[in-house]
Amino acid sequence: EQKSSGRQRTVTTPENVEAVRQSIFRSPKRSTHKHAVALHISNRSLRRILHEHLHFHPYKMVVVQELSPRDFQNRITASETLLETLPPDTLVFFSDETHFHLSGYVKKQNMRYCSGNNPRELHERPLHSDKVTVWCALSRVGVIGPYFFEEDSHAVTVNSQRYVDMIKNSIIPALEEMHLGNVWFQQDGATAHTARASMAVLRAKFPGRLISLRGDIPWAAHSPDLTPCVFMGIPQAEVFKHRPTNLLQLKNVIRQEVAQIPVHMLERAEESSRKRLHQCIENGGQHLQDICFKTTSFKTLKYVLSLAIHKFCLSAIFFLLFAFKKGSFYAPPCSFEKKTLPMSLFLMTT
Repeated sequence: EQKSSGRQRTVTTPENVEAVRQSIFRSPKRSTHKHAVALHISNRSLRRILHEHLHFHPYKMVVVQELSPRDFQNRITASETLLETLPPDTLVFFSDETHFHLSGYVKKQNMRYCSGNNPRELHERPLHSDKVTVWCALSRVGVIGPYFFEEDSHAVTVNSQRYVDMIKNSIIPALEEMHLGNVWFQQDGATAHTARASMAVLRAKFPGRLISLRGDIPWAAHSPDLTPCVFMGIPQAEVFKHRPTNLLQLKNVIRQEVAQIPVHMLERAEESSRKRLHQCIENGGQHLQDICFKTTSFKTLKYVLSLAIHKFCLSAIFFLLFAFKKGSFYAPPCSFEKKTLPMSLFLMTT
C-alpha cells in the first residue's frame, strides 16, 4: 500500500476554477460561503480561486445618482477647495441620513457583488416596508447620533423644521458636551438641510466653518462617496445579524452598533477622506471606485498567528514579523479590537 506524502491534494484544479467561474456568473450576489457549499469545496479554497486565479473581488454596491459633466467639474472644484482650505488636522463632522427597513433593506446598503470588473448595480427595495430614518455625524473623535426622525414611533419625512429641531436639541448639546472648540460641519444639499431656517441656525453655530450647498465651502451635489459616512457609517450588516422583528428592536440595535464603532475605524475614515478628495480630482470628478482601507486587522493577525502555531508555518511567522515591522498591512476593515469610544462622546436620543 502506497504511503501518503502527507501533503493534501490541491482543489485549485482547472476544473474547479471553471466551476467557480460559472457559479459566480450564475449567482454573483450569492455569498462565498454558499458558493463553497454548493461546489463542495472549502470557503478558503474558493476565496483563493476567486482572488488568485479569477481575479474576482467583492465589490461594494453603493446607490449613487448619475453624474453630468457639470457635476464632474463641481466635484473637482469642491475637492480642490477643501484640500486648499482645510489643513489635515482640521476636525470635521461629516453627516448623513439613511433609511433602515425592517425587511433588511437599507437605502445605502453595503452589498457585495463578485466580479472581475466593478459593475453598475441597482438594488430594489420592497414596497411598504416598515422603516426608521436615522441620522449620524462622524468625526475622528466621536459620533453624534444616532438620531431618529419620527413621530409617535413612526418614521417621518425630514423637513426644515424637524431638521432645525435636531440641530438645536441634539447636535449643539452634543458638541458642547464634547468641548471640541471650533469644528467644521458638513452636510449634503437636501432641501431640508439648506432651507433658510436650517442654514441660519447652522451659520450661527459654525460661523465660517460650514461645508454645504450655500455654505462657506460649497459641497458638490450627488457626492456621498466623498464622505466617510457612505463607506463606514452604521455597520449595516451587523445590524441585521440581530434579526430585529420590530422597529423598537431595530432602533436599539442601531444604537448599540453605533456605540461600538471603534476608535481606529473613525480615525481611518478621516484619513481616507482626504485621499478620496485627491482621487476625485485625479478621476476627473467621476464616482470613486475600489477604495480600500489599509489597516492592521487583529482578526488577520490572529489568523496568521494560528497558522504559525498549529501548522508550524514558517512563512506565516515571517509575514507576521514583516507586518509588525511595516506597521500595517492590507486587511478587511474589521477588527477584534475591543477598544471603543467613551459613551460620553455619543448622543443616544430619539
